[in-house]
Amino acid sequence: MTINPDLQGRSYPAAEVYDVGREKIREFARAVKATHPAHFDADAAEALGHRDLVAPPTFAIIVAQKADAQLIEDPDSGIDFSRVVHADQRFIHHRPIVAGDRLVAELHVDGVRAMGGGAMITTRSEIFALALGSPSEGAREPVATATSSILVRGEGQ
Repeated sequence: MTINPDLQGRSYPAAEVYDVGREKIREFARAVKATHPAHFDADAAEALGHRDLVAPPTFAIIVAQKADAQLIEDPDSGIDFSRVVHADQRFIHHRPIVAGDRLVAELHVDGVRAMGGGAMITTRSEIFALALGSPSEGAREPVATATSSILVRGEGQ
């Protein structure tokens, strides 16, 4: 199956909520060898002006990949995940991710470019924190923008 060129411009709505917990931040920090005390100790994070533990900047990939899964799993996309090579990842942070955040991501397919028998697909995940329990229940605060490029290799590649 070939990649559907009509994917460009498609958007996938925010779906599953990702609850950011202290232990999730600590585990991720250990995995990426981030050693700042604000990733492990709430007092250290609060001393820097944060309400709780601060996630390493690349923590946003967890939520972005959940959004990317909607595209990969879309039968109309033509993407065979076994042929996917991750080409690029970039983040723009609007504010730090902290323990207690409830995050969602909307996925936008910004580009589909044919390359031989395959395609380069560029996506953008807009990550928001849900403002639950506030007067504006359900409001969304921008947290990060994650841009990703994947190469889907063609059959003979």
